[in-house]
Amino acid sequence: MVRWIQDNPALLDPNKSLRDQMEAFFLRPLRRLRSGLRNREIKCSPIVFVVDVLHECTSKAELADFIALLARALRAPGIPVIHILLTSNSQTHIREAFREEEVRPLVYEIRASTSGEILAMNVASPTKDLPHIFAINTEPRNTCITGDLPIAGEPLTQEIQGSDVNDNQSYANWSFVITRKHGWDHALKDALKSVSLHPSLTGYISKGIALCEENHLQDARRAFDLASVFTNSDSETTLLLLIKAVVFFNANQHENAMLRVQELIAVCSKADTLACRVVEAYLCVHLGTNTLDGGRYSEAADHFTAAVKACASTSQSAVHSKYQDFVVLFGWNPKSLWENANQKKCDALLRAGRLGEAVQSHRYMMDMSDETTKASCLEWSTDKKDYDRAIELYSMAIELDSTTDIIFANRSKAMLLKMLWEDALLDAEKVIELNPSAYLGYQLKHEALHGAQFYDEAIDAFQIMLSKLDEAPDPQIQGLRQHYISLSRAESAIGDVLRTHFDNAPLRLLNTSNGRLCDREAQIDAFKTSTEYKRLLASIIKNADVQLEHIQDVVAMYFRWVMLSHSWGEKEPLLHHIQDKVVYELDPVVNITKLRSFCEITRDAGFLWAWGDTCCIDQKNNVELQKSVNFMFVWYHNSALTIIYLSDVLPSSNSCTLGDSAWIKRGWAVQEFLASKIVRFYRKDWTPYLDDQSTNHKESTAIMQELGDASGIDLQSLVAFRPGMRDSREKLRWASTRITTLQEDVAYSLFGIFGVYLPVMYGENKRNALGRLLQESVAQSGDVSVLDWVGKSSEFNSCLPADVTSYQAPPWLPSLSENHIQTLVSSLQDAVVVEMTSKLYRELGSLSAARFAHHRLHLPCIAFLVTEVRDSPSQNQKANFTYQVKAKGLRDLLITTEDRLIRFWPGRPALQTFYLVRPWNRNFLELPGHAEPPLSLDSSQSMEEYWSPPESDIFPAPPGEKAMVDSESHSQAL
Repeated sequence: MVRWIQDNPALLDPNKSLRDQMEAFFLRPLRRLRSGLRNREIKCSPIVFVVDVLHECTSKAELADFIALLARALRAPGIPVIHILLTSNSQTHIREAFREEEVRPLVYEIRASTSGEILAMNVASPTKDLPHIFAINTEPRNTCITGDLPIAGEPLTQEIQGSDVNDNQSYANWSFVITRKHGWDHALKDALKSVSLHPSLTGYISKGIALCEENHLQDARRAFDLASVFTNSDSETTLLLLIKAVVFFNANQHENAMLRVQELIAVCSKADTLACRVVEAYLCVHLGTNTLDGGRYSEAADHFTAAVKACASTSQSAVHSKYQDFVVLFGWNPKSLWENANQKKCDALLRAGRLGEAVQSHRYMMDMSDETTKASCLEWSTDKKDYDRAIELYSMAIELDSTTDIIFANRSKAMLLKMLWEDALLDAEKVIELNPSAYLGYQLKHEALHGAQFYDEAIDAFQIMLSKLDEAPDPQIQGLRQHYISLSRAESAIGDVLRTHFDNAPLRLLNTSNGRLCDREAQIDAFKTSTEYKRLLASIIKNADVQLEHIQDVVAMYFRWVMLSHSWGEKEPLLHHIQDKVVYELDPVVNITKLRSFCEITRDAGFLWAWGDTCCIDQKNNVELQKSVNFMFVWYHNSALTIIYLSDVLPSSNSCTLGDSAWIKRGWAVQEFLASKIVRFYRKDWTPYLDDQSTNHKESTAIMQELGDASGIDLQSLVAFRPGMRDSREKLRWASTRITTLQEDVAYSLFGIFGVYLPVMYGENKRNALGRLLQESVAQSGDVSVLDWVGKSSEFNSCLPADVTSYQAPPWLPSLSENHIQTLVSSLQDAVVVEMTSKLYRELGSLSAARFAHHRLHLPCIAFLVTEVRDSPSQNQKANFTYQVKAKGLRDLLITTEDRLIRFWPGRPALQTFYLVRPWNRNFLELPGHAEPPLSLDSSQSMEEYWSPPESDIFPAPPGEKAMVDSESHSQAL
């Protein structure tokens, strides 16, 4: 073109006619190109030209001329196949120009939303040779091909509603879509509308289809006869007659339709024979499917044989590209026609018992298939669920031909589905022998070995399979590699799950299978040599996505452990007694027998791992001891079972003996029982307590009732305890009667119950250990109920008790009855000024929660000035002193204490000022939904900041004056 312009510069003169310019710049260079390609015998894909923004290029008058000239140019002789992509907006004059009679057959409308893939498909199609007898825009055509009918209707509806003129073609196309959706009444209405606007080939075809679907066969025949008037060539007439035959076939006129198709095959031109053969094949497949469903297998096989014969000479790609009209009108899938006909033929022959013919048919299908089709045939062959028949079929095929690896592969897969692992393995080995460079044999070998539970060998086969995929010359085969993960990645994923699991698992466990104590490394080694690990590894490498939940489930199941809760006796076996030894082989002294029996009970219950506090902790390792004490609650909570051994409860004992057992008096017993979700009690002879054979004694009403009575713990806490600071005073009461061997364990055994993590320092004494626990409780929760005790004060802080036994006394309760309190409140209703009560309410609400750190207690209190202290005349305790005390704002009190108080009264004043103080608890205001935030000293706070009262914005604002008018709010404030 550039050369032509250089040789003929005068052609650029704008006064030259558009026709002359098109001839010079467009047609002559294309004819020279065509001639050059022909001389060199070069075949070229269609050439694409782009005219961008058509509506901006010319005036309205010139545009119509340009489009008409373009249509004539495309029909000009001697030019190669070309496509011209015109981009434009949807102006009325442009749309009308494209609807001209000589232009319309050449045009496809492509909407801006069309994907590049679909656009390329249309450009690549040899449209010059396409025998389309009706035109439908590209977007709805493509959606009809893919079966997305709702989307197909949208652009057609827009065409009908948005056009300035009534478009008969759009109504006909809409009728085709509605027919596919089985809306025949509407389809006929639109077809009639199309014909009434402008009679056309497309309009009468749509009318004939709609009438036939409504079973008006005579009227349908007349419509198709009228359609033939509008055909422009023999090919269009042939295609019209084929459509008519399909339509009447669908109306159950099977014999007549088949006869018409066969007559057409006899008389049509060679160019149209392919279309006739495609339709014949489709109709034969439909006939075969109907007879197959009716149980007439031999007859169905004959129909499918005819279909295979009809489409034997057709190219699958040609069928797909040349006969899209059938796809649009009837939803056919020409691409799979050949494969579908062959598969159904094999199936029918197999069901008819014609095994020899079935084998021959299957062999023909495999010989004629490409790799993709072979893979789908392999799936088809084992998708009938009749694996015995499939195996029989492939066995006969092997007798005829034992050199085809795909047949052995098919039989191996069928045997895998029948779980015939050894036979499947033999066939897989044969596939490898026949085709050693392919991956398929190793894939089947892996599946067979995995099913036979030879996991090491299965993993080896899988590794080879991956290498074959990597080495495959076919990029499509190489792409299969992405569906799998490497062995190293699978091992790494399992390792990550193991590390997470061990975060909350005991450091050492007894292996009940071999009786040996195992640290973490030994536990991992045992897992990696186990069948469970190999099965897991062999299964997860088959998926590109790591199945994290599956790994977690397998790890959790394998490492389930059982905890022992018991009373220590003399000479309990410690770590060094059993390390590197077999528990089952140790001398059967009393406590070794207990440990061995515990392991045997655990093993017999189906658990591999067991834990006992005497031998599974290195008492000399401070770091390990620290972690063990702080994680003890978690270990019991996460255990699969806790076995509670009552060594002093005899086999003959009946109920009500739990309270007499030494176990229930142990300090650690409270935590061990509350933390565990599943427990079982065993008597001295290792038989279940009360002969209760249930899997969880927490579900036994009798045992739980007895335990609650003996321990003083409520049933709800016994069955479903949750750790934390809530009800701290009650938890301390549970521990107040317990006994521990080491004095610090009184506090350490409560760490898990309170949900705190604190340093473990054996030798610090029980007062310091208990003080640190109570300090942490107050610091985190602000709960001052732990200050409610009776006994001696602690050197840690005088507000705390020296011993946990100080909590045996019941908690303080108001001495006034509820009715008396309500009476007092009522008496204040009219006597108290609202503003004063609101101020008091606000002040109380602004008080901070209690804080505790470094032995110092910041305790908001209400103080009452003491005005008088006298000896009580009723004093009769020898060790204690009782005094009559008067204080402002309080009734007269009797106070009993071990200490001597200074006595004074108004006539004998004291030199000092004394107060009675009441610790303030913000919960006294009974505000709904209020919870104290955790308060503790962090590294960023100074001591001054920590001890400063917090701002009152933590606490909700008091009710306003409007709310105070309400009697209930007023009562609450009072």
